[in-house]
Amino acid sequence: MSAAVGLVAAGAVAVSLRGARRELDERTAPLAGLVAAFIFAVQMLNFPVAAGTSGHLLGGALAAILVGPYTGVLCVSVVLLMQAVLFADGGLTALGVNITDMAIVTTVVAYALFRGLVKVLPRTRRSVTAASFVAALVSVPASAVVFTLLYAIGGTTDVSIGKVATAMVGVHVLIGIGEAVITALTVGAVVAVRPDLVYGARGLQRKLRLRVNGELVDAPDSPGAPEPVPAAARSHRKVWISGLAASLVLAGFVSFYASANPDGLEKVATDQGMDEKAEEHAISDSPLADYGVKDVDDARLSGGLAGVIGVGVTVVAGTGVFWAVRRRRSEDTDDATSPSGTSV
Repeated sequence: MSAAVGLVAAGAVAVSLRGARRELDERTAPLAGLVAAFIFAVQMLNFPVAAGTSGHLLGGALAAILVGPYTGVLCVSVVLLMQAVLFADGGLTALGVNITDMAIVTTVVAYALFRGLVKVLPRTRRSVTAASFVAALVSVPASAVVFTLLYAIGGTTDVSIGKVATAMVGVHVLIGIGEAVITALTVGAVVAVRPDLVYGARGLQRKLRLRVNGELVDAPDSPGAPEPVPAAARSHRKVWISGLAASLVLAGFVSFYASANPDGLEKVATDQGMDEKAEEHAISDSPLADYGVKDVDDARLSGGLAGVIGVGVTVVAGTGVFWAVRRRRSEDTDDATSPSGTSV
């Protein structure tokens, strides 16, 4: 099952690489790597959701709304890859399942619901924030449902699927509330200062109003005219620096105060006996395993350094991937517009 879902995940990532070429424009491209690093940082902040259980951000909804659904899948996939190969967080053979559940399902469900909501809600920034909340909330239990289906097919322990489904969906509805709050606050904050950088908020600028015969009417759209971007919004540097600083503080300092309780899946696995055949991670002895720096005895310093390293590696890896995709788009555009000759 892991192998089959791994192929599905690989195919989805390949499709996302092609789709991201259309999304990674001059506004999205500089921030995509930062979004991946921010998601990595916030995922370290487990929050309590019930007795003995914690939850953490999945990030699919947040990434899709900020930088687009295809790029969002890539952002979360980069995070999961970094966690698996550097921090021994997430099995290597389960990477395809994790990408499918946490990157693909959450992004597709969240963005589809988000787009549906913004079409029927008033075209305002508050509507974008509200739609972000609902989309993120629904995406988490949707991921739990898909996991349950995968477990029903490939599970290797004798546990009632009904019990797994009830436990998984129940706890992940609570986690979804936390996901929704984090997503809405983040999207709302960016929309408030730089709506032009939020992929899901494009087209919200108010139309020019003209007074005709004493009445205000919308000015007609100019065919082919690009969406206006405020002059003060042309530079991404301040937003990028602020976002990176926030990510470093969250991962390097705030993460020390995160809940130590097992997350939703771990708790359900323990309670239902699904972890009976769990094995040590293949790189459990790596220098950064379990989000700590090897040979650093101080827990606060060890975890903080690991978090800072993780943010740095993720932003570099993510930026590299998105730069390559963006460059490929530019090359395709150049090829499409270059003159071609014919010979007889």
